[in-house]
Amino acid sequence: MQNKQKILNFLGLIQKAGKLISGTDFVLQALKDHKIKVLILASDLAPATREDLVKLAEAVNVPVIEKYNALELSTAIGRSRKVLGVSDNGFSKALLKKIN
Repeated sequence: MQNKQKILNFLGLIQKAGKLISGTDFVLQALKDHKIKVLILASDLAPATREDLVKLAEAVNVPVIEKYNALELSTAIGRSRKVLGVSDNGFSKALLKKIN
């Protein structure tokens, strides 16, 4: 299995564990509340939305991942989403390790 697919499968696992926040408004609020450990944005996200989220993530020192398109992310978690946030330290560290 390719690394890309392993990472997408891992996102599905994080979703099932209840440690993935999805949707622009929910993720934006969670970022403001310092609950997001890793921000995942679809590569085809609207530029204005991307800019707002990236600025906030940088302000609170949250890493941003933009390697996957909306279809890939949506398929991985079983919902149509372009913005995801991992809220668990362990899962976020494991995800970053798999990506790097």
